Amino acid sequence: MIRAGLRRIHTAQTSRAESKESAIPLTAPTRARQSFRHEALLWNSADEYRDVLVAFIADGLEADEPVMVATIAAHEDWLRDGLGSAADDVTFVDMGELGRNPARIIPAWQTFLDSAGRGRPVRGMGEPIWPGRRQVEVAEGQLHEALINLAVDPETPFWLVCPYDVSGLEPGVVDEAARSHPALLQTDGYHGSGRYGGRAHIDLMFGGEFEDLNGPAVLATYDQATVGRLYEFVAAHAGTAGLAHGRSADLAAASQRLAAGSLHRGAASGRVIVRDQPDAVICELVDDVPIGDPLVGRRTPLAADVDGLWFVNQNSDLVRLRSNAAGTTVRIYAWK
Repeated sequence: MIRAGLRRIHTAQTSRAESKESAIPLTAPTRARQSFRHEALLWNSADEYRDVLVAFIADGLEADEPVMVATIAAHEDWLRDGLGSAADDVTFVDMGELGRNPARIIPAWQTFLDSAGRGRPVRGMGEPIWPGRRQVEVAEGQLHEALINLAVDPETPFWLVCPYDVSGLEPGVVDEAARSHPALLQTDGYHGSGRYGGRAHIDLMFGGEFEDLNGPAVLATYDQATVGRLYEFVAAHAGTAGLAHGRSADLAAASQRLAAGSLHRGAASGRVIVRDQPDAVICELVDDVPIGDPLVGRRTPLAADVDGLWFVNQNSDLVRLRSNAAGTTVRIYAWK
Protein backbone atom coordinates (compact mmCIF):
# COMPACT_ATOMS: atom_id res chain seq x y z
CA MET A 1 0.00 0.00 0.00
CA ILE A 2 2.83 2.43 0.88
CA ARG A 3 4.68 1.72 -2.34
CA ALA A 4 1.52 2.14 -4.39
CA GLY A 5 0.98 5.47 -2.67
CA LEU A 6 4.53 6.51 -3.47
CA ARG A 7 4.05 5.63 -7.11
CA ARG A 8 0.95 7.82 -7.18
CA ILE A 9 2.94 10.67 -5.62
CA HIS A 10 5.70 10.21 -8.16
CA THR A 11 3.27 10.10 -11.10
CA ALA A 12 1.40 13.18 -9.91
CA GLN A 13 4.60 15.15 -9.32
CA THR A 14 6.06 14.08 -12.65
CA SER A 15 2.90 15.12 -14.49
CA ARG A 16 2.93 18.51 -12.80
CA ALA A 17 6.59 19.04 -13.55
CA GLU A 18 6.37 17.92 -17.17
CA SER A 19 3.48 20.29 -17.74
CA LYS A 20 5.71 23.24 -16.89
CA GLU A 21 7.98 24.60 -19.56
CA SER A 22 10.83 25.33 -17.13
CA ALA A 23 10.53 22.22 -14.97
CA ILE A 24 13.70 20.67 -13.54
CA PRO A 25 14.17 17.01 -14.52
CA LEU A 26 13.14 14.85 -11.59
CA THR A 27 15.96 12.36 -11.85
CA ALA A 28 19.66 12.55 -12.57
CA PRO A 29 21.39 10.10 -14.90
CA THR A 30 21.61 6.63 -13.38
CA ARG A 31 24.91 5.07 -12.41
CA ALA A 32 26.13 1.51 -12.76
CA ARG A 33 26.72 1.39 -9.01
CA GLN A 34 25.91 3.56 -6.02
CA SER A 35 28.51 6.00 -4.67
CA PHE A 36 28.53 9.40 -3.00
CA ARG A 37 26.57 11.99 -4.97
CA HIS A 38 26.46 15.60 -3.80
CA GLU A 39 24.21 17.78 -5.94
CA ALA A 40 22.79 21.30 -5.73
CA LEU A 41 19.19 21.93 -6.73
CA LEU A 42 18.80 25.51 -8.01
CA TRP A 43 15.09 26.19 -7.55
CA ASN A 44 12.91 29.18 -8.34
CA SER A 45 9.45 28.48 -6.89
CA ALA A 46 7.75 26.52 -4.13
CA ASP A 47 6.14 24.24 -6.72
CA GLU A 48 9.51 23.50 -8.28
CA TYR A 49 11.04 22.77 -4.87
CA ARG A 50 8.19 20.47 -3.90
CA ASP A 51 7.92 18.68 -7.26
CA VAL A 52 11.59 17.79 -7.52
CA LEU A 53 12.25 16.90 -3.90
CA VAL A 54 9.03 14.97 -3.22
CA ALA A 55 9.81 12.80 -6.24
CA PHE A 56 13.43 12.37 -5.07
CA ILE A 57 12.29 11.33 -1.59
CA ALA A 58 9.46 9.10 -2.84
CA ASP A 59 11.80 7.27 -5.21
CA GLY A 60 14.15 6.60 -2.32
CA LEU A 61 11.40 5.28 -0.09
CA GLU A 62 10.08 3.06 -2.85
CA ALA A 63 13.58 1.60 -3.24
CA ASP A 64 13.62 0.95 0.53
CA GLU A 65 16.39 3.51 1.06
CA PRO A 66 16.53 5.39 4.38
CA VAL A 67 15.88 9.10 3.80
CA MET A 68 16.83 12.03 6.03
CA VAL A 69 15.70 15.58 5.30
CA ALA A 70 17.32 18.53 7.06
CA THR A 71 15.56 21.77 6.21
CA ILE A 72 13.78 24.72 7.77
CA ALA A 73 10.25 24.37 9.13
CA ALA A 74 8.46 26.14 6.25
CA HIS A 75 10.10 23.94 3.64
CA GLU A 76 9.46 20.81 5.68
CA ASP A 77 5.76 21.71 5.54
CA TRP A 78 5.95 21.86 1.73
CA LEU A 79 7.48 18.38 1.60
CA ARG A 80 5.10 16.85 4.13
CA ASP A 81 2.18 18.25 2.16
CA GLY A 82 3.49 16.64 -1.03
CA LEU A 83 4.40 13.31 0.57
CA GLY A 84 1.24 12.83 2.60
CA SER A 85 1.38 9.76 4.85
CA ALA A 86 4.71 8.70 3.27
CA ALA A 87 6.32 11.53 5.26
CA ASP A 88 6.09 9.27 8.32
CA ASP A 89 8.86 7.13 6.80
CA VAL A 90 11.26 10.07 6.46
CA THR A 91 13.64 11.28 9.19
CA PHE A 92 13.06 15.04 9.35
CA VAL A 93 15.60 17.27 11.11
CA ASP A 94 15.15 20.97 11.85
CA MET A 95 18.04 22.64 10.04
CA GLY A 96 17.23 25.87 11.82
CA GLU A 97 18.45 24.18 15.00
CA LEU A 98 20.99 21.65 13.68
CA GLY A 99 22.57 24.11 11.25
CA ARG A 100 22.63 27.03 13.66
CA ASN A 101 26.33 26.20 13.85
CA PRO A 102 27.02 24.49 10.49
CA ALA A 103 29.95 22.58 12.01
CA ARG A 104 27.34 20.27 13.60
CA ILE A 105 25.84 19.13 10.28
CA ILE A 106 28.47 16.64 9.12
CA PRO A 107 28.35 14.68 12.41
CA ALA A 108 24.55 14.44 12.07
CA TRP A 109 24.85 13.00 8.57
CA GLN A 110 27.52 10.57 9.73
CA THR A 111 25.32 9.40 12.60
CA PHE A 112 22.45 8.79 10.18
CA LEU A 113 24.68 6.91 7.74
CA ASP A 114 26.09 4.76 10.54
CA SER A 115 22.71 3.95 12.08
CA ALA A 116 20.39 3.74 9.06
CA GLY A 117 22.72 3.03 6.17
CA ARG A 118 25.15 0.32 7.24
CA GLY A 119 26.21 -0.15 3.63
CA ARG A 120 22.73 0.31 2.16
CA PRO A 121 22.04 3.15 -0.29
CA VAL A 122 20.84 6.23 1.60
CA ARG A 123 19.26 9.49 0.41
CA GLY A 124 19.46 12.87 2.04
CA MET A 125 18.33 16.41 1.49
CA GLY A 126 20.24 19.13 3.28
CA GLU A 127 19.55 22.88 3.18
CA PRO A 128 22.20 24.71 5.25
CA ILE A 129 21.76 28.03 3.39
CA TRP A 130 18.49 29.92 3.02
CA PRO A 131 17.41 33.57 2.66
CA GLY A 132 17.57 35.52 5.91
CA ARG A 133 20.65 33.84 7.37
CA ARG A 134 23.38 36.12 8.70
CA GLN A 135 26.30 36.63 6.33
CA VAL A 136 28.70 34.82 8.67
CA GLU A 137 26.29 31.87 8.92
CA VAL A 138 26.10 31.68 5.14
CA ALA A 139 29.90 31.71 4.94
CA GLU A 140 30.12 28.76 7.34
CA GLY A 141 27.32 26.98 5.47
CA GLN A 142 29.41 27.36 2.31
CA LEU A 143 32.48 25.93 4.04
CA HIS A 144 30.35 23.02 5.27
CA GLU A 145 29.13 22.34 1.73
CA ALA A 146 32.72 22.09 0.52
CA LEU A 147 33.88 20.00 3.49
CA ILE A 148 31.22 17.32 3.16
CA ASN A 149 32.89 16.27 -0.09
CA LEU A 150 35.96 15.44 1.99
CA ALA A 151 34.08 14.01 4.97
CA VAL A 152 32.12 11.33 3.09
CA ASP A 153 34.03 8.43 1.58
CA PRO A 154 33.52 8.51 -2.22
CA GLU A 155 32.45 4.85 -2.14
CA THR A 156 29.61 5.51 0.32
CA PRO A 157 26.21 4.92 -1.39
CA PHE A 158 24.84 8.29 -0.24
CA TRP A 159 22.86 10.60 -2.56
CA LEU A 160 22.64 14.11 -1.08
CA VAL A 161 20.70 16.97 -2.70
CA CYS A 162 21.07 20.55 -1.41
CA PRO A 163 18.44 23.11 -2.48
CA TYR A 164 19.39 26.75 -3.22
CA ASP A 165 16.70 29.42 -3.55
CA VAL A 166 17.80 31.24 -6.71
CA SER A 167 15.24 34.03 -6.31
CA GLY A 168 15.94 34.67 -2.63
CA LEU A 169 19.71 34.27 -2.27
CA GLU A 170 22.44 36.62 -3.44
CA PRO A 171 23.83 35.62 -6.86
CA GLY A 172 27.28 35.07 -5.34
CA VAL A 173 25.85 32.52 -2.92
CA VAL A 174 24.25 30.58 -5.77
CA ASP A 175 27.49 30.78 -7.76
CA GLU A 176 29.39 29.32 -4.82
CA ALA A 177 27.13 26.25 -4.92
CA ALA A 178 28.73 25.35 -8.25
CA ARG A 179 32.16 25.25 -6.58
CA SER A 180 31.07 22.99 -3.73
CA HIS A 181 28.79 20.57 -5.62
CA PRO A 182 30.06 18.29 -8.38
CA ALA A 183 26.67 18.38 -10.11
CA LEU A 184 23.77 20.82 -10.49
CA LEU A 185 20.06 20.39 -11.13
CA GLN A 186 18.81 23.48 -12.99
CA THR A 187 15.79 24.48 -15.05
CA ASP A 188 17.59 23.51 -18.25
CA GLY A 189 18.64 20.09 -17.01
CA TYR A 190 21.19 18.11 -15.06
CA HIS A 191 24.81 19.23 -15.38
CA GLY A 192 28.21 18.37 -14.06
CA SER A 193 29.67 21.52 -12.53
CA GLY A 194 32.66 22.76 -14.49
CA ARG A 195 33.50 25.07 -11.58
CA TYR A 196 33.61 22.38 -8.90
CA GLY A 197 36.69 23.13 -6.79
CA GLY A 198 37.36 19.90 -4.90
CA ARG A 199 40.15 19.82 -2.31
CA ALA A 200 41.86 22.91 -3.70
CA HIS A 201 38.71 24.93 -3.00
CA ILE A 202 38.52 23.56 0.55
CA ASP A 203 42.13 24.53 1.21
CA LEU A 204 41.50 28.02 -0.15
CA MET A 205 38.47 28.54 2.09
CA PHE A 206 39.94 26.93 5.21
CA GLY A 207 43.23 28.79 4.80
CA GLY A 208 41.65 32.18 4.17
CA GLU A 209 41.57 35.23 6.41
CA PHE A 210 38.58 36.50 8.35
CA GLU A 211 37.04 39.87 7.61
CA ASP A 212 38.13 42.75 9.85
CA LEU A 213 35.82 43.67 12.74
CA ASN A 214 35.22 47.09 14.26
CA GLY A 215 33.80 48.03 17.63
CA PRO A 216 34.92 47.71 21.26
CA ALA A 217 37.46 44.97 21.96
CA VAL A 218 39.67 43.85 24.84
CA LEU A 219 42.72 41.61 24.53
CA ALA A 220 44.54 39.17 26.78
CA THR A 221 47.42 36.76 26.16
CA TYR A 222 47.73 33.25 27.56
CA ASP A 223 50.36 30.60 28.08
CA GLN A 224 50.69 27.54 30.29
CA ALA A 225 51.00 29.70 33.41
CA THR A 226 48.04 32.01 32.69
CA VAL A 227 45.50 29.96 30.70
CA GLY A 228 43.49 29.31 33.86
CA ARG A 229 42.67 33.00 34.15
CA LEU A 230 40.90 33.25 30.82
CA TYR A 231 37.53 32.09 32.12
CA GLU A 232 37.12 35.09 34.41
CA PHE A 233 38.49 37.49 31.78
CA VAL A 234 36.06 36.38 29.07
CA ALA A 235 33.06 36.04 31.39
CA ALA A 236 33.54 39.54 32.81
CA HIS A 237 33.88 41.29 29.46
CA ALA A 238 31.10 39.27 27.81
CA GLY A 239 28.80 40.31 30.66
CA THR A 240 29.82 43.94 30.21
CA ALA A 241 28.95 43.62 26.52
CA GLY A 242 25.41 42.57 27.40
CA LEU A 243 25.33 38.78 27.63
CA ALA A 244 23.34 37.20 30.45
CA HIS A 245 25.33 35.40 33.15
CA GLY A 246 24.73 31.89 31.80
CA ARG A 247 25.61 32.90 28.23
CA SER A 248 28.76 34.66 29.42
CA ALA A 249 29.75 31.54 31.36
CA ASP A 250 29.24 29.34 28.28
CA LEU A 251 31.38 31.61 26.12
CA ALA A 252 34.07 31.73 28.79
CA ALA A 253 34.13 27.93 29.15
CA ALA A 254 34.40 27.48 25.38
CA SER A 255 37.21 30.04 25.14
CA GLN A 256 39.24 28.51 27.94
CA ARG A 257 38.76 25.04 26.44
CA LEU A 258 40.08 26.22 23.07
CA ALA A 259 43.03 28.04 24.63
CA ALA A 260 44.02 24.86 26.47
CA GLY A 261 43.64 22.98 23.19
CA SER A 262 45.97 25.36 21.35
CA LEU A 263 48.65 24.85 24.00
CA HIS A 264 48.17 21.09 23.65
CA ARG A 265 48.72 21.43 19.88
CA GLY A 266 52.09 23.03 20.56
CA ALA A 267 51.48 26.77 20.83
CA ALA A 268 53.75 28.41 23.41
CA SER A 269 51.23 31.21 23.82
CA GLY A 270 48.22 32.84 22.19
CA ARG A 271 45.88 35.75 22.47
CA VAL A 272 42.19 36.16 23.14
CA ILE A 273 40.14 39.11 21.93
CA VAL A 274 36.62 39.70 23.20
CA ARG A 275 34.69 41.83 20.72
CA ASP A 276 31.40 43.62 21.35
CA GLN A 277 29.38 43.63 18.12
CA PRO A 278 25.82 44.92 17.56
CA ASP A 279 24.31 41.42 17.37
CA ALA A 280 26.90 39.26 19.12
CA VAL A 281 29.80 38.96 21.50
CA ILE A 282 32.68 37.33 19.65
CA CYS A 283 35.60 35.66 21.36
CA GLU A 284 38.57 35.31 19.01
CA LEU A 285 41.50 33.03 19.80
CA VAL A 286 44.72 33.27 17.81
CA ASP A 287 47.89 31.15 17.95
CA ASP A 288 50.81 30.46 15.62
CA VAL A 289 50.27 26.70 15.17
CA PRO A 290 48.58 25.60 11.91
CA ILE A 291 45.88 22.92 11.85
CA GLY A 292 46.26 20.56 8.90
CA ASP A 293 42.86 18.82 9.11
CA PRO A 294 39.99 21.04 7.87
CA LEU A 295 37.50 18.58 9.41
CA VAL A 296 38.83 19.13 12.92
CA GLY A 297 35.95 19.35 15.39
CA ARG A 298 33.48 17.93 12.86
CA ARG A 299 34.03 14.25 13.58
CA THR A 300 32.81 12.51 16.73
CA PRO A 301 36.03 12.13 18.76
CA LEU A 302 37.17 8.55 19.26
CA ALA A 303 39.24 9.58 22.27
CA ALA A 304 39.56 12.66 24.47
CA ASP A 305 38.62 15.95 22.79
CA VAL A 306 42.07 17.40 23.45
CA ASP A 307 41.80 20.35 21.07
CA GLY A 308 38.39 21.33 22.45
CA LEU A 309 36.82 21.99 19.07
CA TRP A 310 34.23 19.23 19.27
CA PHE A 311 33.01 20.55 22.62
CA VAL A 312 32.94 24.13 21.39
CA ASN A 313 31.11 23.26 18.18
CA GLN A 314 28.43 21.40 20.12
CA ASN A 315 27.94 24.16 22.68
CA SER A 316 28.24 27.47 20.80
CA ASP A 317 25.93 29.52 18.62
CA LEU A 318 28.47 29.69 15.80
CA VAL A 319 32.13 28.69 15.47
CA ARG A 320 34.42 29.77 12.64
CA LEU A 321 37.94 28.41 12.16
CA ARG A 322 40.62 29.36 9.65
CA SER A 323 44.17 28.02 9.61
CA ASN A 324 47.20 28.56 7.38
CA ALA A 325 50.98 28.72 7.62
CA ALA A 326 50.79 31.76 9.91
CA GLY A 327 48.68 29.96 12.51
CA THR A 328 45.08 29.37 13.56
CA THR A 329 42.22 31.75 14.34
CA VAL A 330 38.91 30.66 15.88
CA ARG A 331 35.94 32.94 16.36
CA ILE A 332 33.19 31.89 18.78
CA TYR A 333 29.90 33.78 18.45
CA ALA A 334 27.32 34.29 21.18
CA TRP A 335 24.24 36.01 19.74
CA LYS A 336 22.71 38.77 21.81
